[in-house]
Amino acid sequence: MTRGQESTLRRLPGLQHTDHVGLTVPNLEEGIRFFVEVLGAEELYRSERGPDEEFMPTNFGVPADAKLTLAMLRLPPNLNIELFEWSSAERRDTPPRHCDAGGHHLCFVVDDVDEAIGVLQSTPGVRVLGERKEVAGDSPRVAGNRWTYFVTPWGLLMEIVDRSRVASPPRLVGPTDWAAPPNTSERT
Repeated sequence: MTRGQESTLRRLPGLQHTDHVGLTVPNLEEGIRFFVEVLGAEELYRSERGPDEEFMPTNFGVPADAKLTLAMLRLPPNLNIELFEWSSAERRDTPPRHCDAGGHHLCFVVDDVDEAIGVLQSTPGVRVLGERKEVAGDSPRVAGNRWTYFVTPWGLLMEIVDRSRVASPPRLVGPTDWAAPPNTSERT
């Protein structure tokens, strides 16, 4: 974004909340199984689309031969996940690394990060990255934060975090916000 473009940014009118996060998995059944069995999700519905020479490139930014199958999952208490399995002659199989453009991860709060790491280490195909970490005084706002990253069997980077030891955590969205109306005074 250039300096001239910065002045043209406007807040999206009527924005209410995040509805879902969409992720592409190489095998929909395996993705659903992981989210249901390991993370406690519930499958809500499935849908298919394509190939369609006009619709797919225009509306999804994918090749004309692309076909998708999706499943919408509900991950209580606060997240909907839409898993996509795509087919296309131009499909790439390598997910972006964390340092690549488009790199991403999902993070889940857990009660006991050490116990969760133990379960992940015994989950087939999951790779825990390093040992459990704890943020030290060099980041005072989150000192005491305990976390680790892990990689799902298909290569999605995820994180688990336990903030219970943080003295005065930043005001991240969390359970206290779920029933509260949005604070519109901070939006302008």
